[in-house]
Amino acid sequence: MSTKEKFTVDGDKVVEKVKKLIHEGNIRRVRIIHEGRTVLEIPLTVGAPAAAATIMIAPLLAALGAFAALVTECTIEVEKIEES
Repeated sequence: MSTKEKFTVDGDKVVEKVKKLIHEGNIRRVRIIHEGRTVLEIPLTVGAPAAAATIMIAPLLAALGAFAALVTECTIEVEKIEES
């Protein structure tokens, strides 16, 4: 079963927050939303170690950093896997 959480963050904190969420390790999908539109969606492999996941999505994080420099605020929607 999965749950969704939303976080509203300043543009300069987006990459930092996404990295922190990925390191939690129970994330299935990260979606970046700006003004009601999905800007970037990052699917993560279930069970992938956080370090490996961060390395694999490094190019996406670089693109996210460039986008974040242009916006003042956006929403991060996270789909988490609930462990039973």
